[in-house]
Amino acid sequence: MAKGWVHTVHQDGSWYNEIEGEGRLATAHRSKRDAVETGRMLARFRVTEHLIHNLEGTISERNSYGSDPYPPPG
Repeated sequence: MAKGWVHTVHQDGSWYNEIEGEGRLATAHRSKRDAVETGRMLARFRVTEHLIHNLEGTISERNSYGSDPYPPPG
């Protein structure tokens, strides 16, 4: 699995996508829907996880675009 999960977060009245470990906001959007769509594309391109956060910061959804094992262990 690739490093640098993509997080869609709300900050200062806008929605952003940030790449974990890079310490910067990658993209800015006015709506959550636009930010989620862009975050999904980033995660697919990077072959990694996409975590979508609520306004208060809790994770509302998590999607994997990596090379998950099938069948999953356990």
